[in-house]
Amino acid sequence: MIEPQESPDGEDTTASATATLPPPPPCERLSWHKTNICSRSYFMVVMVFFHIYIINVIALLLYVHYNNSQGDATPRPDAPSSDHQLPESHRPPSRSDFLRDISLPRVEGIRVGHVQKVSLVPDKVHEMRTLSLKPLLFEIPEFLSEEECRVVMQLAQLKGLMESQLMVQEGQEELVEELNLSPEEIFNLLDINQDGQLQLHEILTHSRVRDGIWLTPENLREIYAGLKADKDDNGLLSLEEFRLLSNDAFQRFLLQRGVKRSQLVRNSRHTWLYQGKGAHQVLQDLKKRVTRLTQLPSALVDLSEPLQVVRYEQGGHYHAHHDSGPVYPETACTHTRLAANTSTPFETSCRYITVLFYLNSVEGGGETAFPVADNRTYDEVSLIQNDVDLLDTRKNCDKSNLRVKPTKGTAVFWYNYLSDGRGWVGEQDEYSLHGGCVVTHGTKWVANKWINIDPDYQRQARYQQLVSQQPEDEDDEGLKMSPDLHSSDLHQDL
Repeated sequence: MIEPQESPDGEDTTASATATLPPPPPCERLSWHKTNICSRSYFMVVMVFFHIYIINVIALLLYVHYNNSQGDATPRPDAPSSDHQLPESHRPPSRSDFLRDISLPRVEGIRVGHVQKVSLVPDKVHEMRTLSLKPLLFEIPEFLSEEECRVVMQLAQLKGLMESQLMVQEGQEELVEELNLSPEEIFNLLDINQDGQLQLHEILTHSRVRDGIWLTPENLREIYAGLKADKDDNGLLSLEEFRLLSNDAFQRFLLQRGVKRSQLVRNSRHTWLYQGKGAHQVLQDLKKRVTRLTQLPSALVDLSEPLQVVRYEQGGHYHAHHDSGPVYPETACTHTRLAANTSTPFETSCRYITVLFYLNSVEGGGETAFPVADNRTYDEVSLIQNDVDLLDTRKNCDKSNLRVKPTKGTAVFWYNYLSDGRGWVGEQDEYSLHGGCVVTHGTKWVANKWINIDPDYQRQARYQQLVSQQPEDEDDEGLKMSPDLHSSDLHQDL
């Protein structure tokens, strides 16, 4: 539809065509000059209403602004008295506000095999090679010198190493009672593919997490027979069959039968080494090097777990696992639980980054295996197929997509979480599944440095505020935390 246009002097340019046009609308029954007046009157009415609308909007904004100003000016009962209240934009940022502005840098992997130069120590350039993109995994040869490796192992021996895992954990039924779960609810939680039956791998996963015992499908069939659980002997448990098992039936059976160290999820000894002020210079240097490597704020590294040193004897292993678990609303991070302002029976170690150091070269075995690295897809159900268990590092390490050979001084590091796209911690990277292959000859020494960050940055902020209230030394690089706030373990300062 073409609307009539007016010339600069106000006359209609389509007057010559009026003879061929249909009769004008009712508002144009008058002569043509009155039609122009009608259009202008309509325009004036519209403009009046438009200006009234704009005035109302401005008045509303002024009203909101005035009320907010009054609210800000009203002192809170718990606020310190002050003669002059600064506007919000001029107040010094709190630690919580500051943390919101922190963006966690991530090292770019580019492509598998890509090598980039990194400067971690004075007068030396390290080469960092990308080993995989899922998870984002890197290898840095000669990260530690031979002397540094020797010092770390010696300090660990002086501290004393403890068993990494108890033979059988007790008291698991207390958690079930606390959660008040019915057999039907537990069955549905275990039934990963929701087919109404529990396959061997679904029970195995539950047992390994719950009891710390690494059962094979053959072991599980023996337990079924001993407990007379599988009535139809098809290797599957229906809900009716599952109801016949008590919460601690598996545990009592294992205690009666006895458990060997080779049947544990983890067979090793370990200790923790403090890296703060007053620690051995080598340990402090390693922490600084990790800070440069990860490019993270030093406070986040300082407030993370101490250095863990682990020794695997011949036959030692650690079956495939994730260093960090997924964090749900009902789950708390272990390191921020005191600042979470909530009580929950579920906790997980929120380890954003794992840095693994090889302190010696192993004679045989001991590789770090990543079973599903750079897989096109991740499917938990497919990890155990036809009695081939990709999680089993005693039998099936050779079937892993990637294996890193332990070489003295080499470090590998990877991200256990994805980015949330806004510069913070996102979802768990399921491809970070990894384990320690069985040591066939000699002894294996490694050290782990985990960077703990809560995916909920508000909880991380409250945690750092809580820790910042603890006494700190002015000469210390970052925040210093009391051992009670840091971990349930007691760490001796070396």
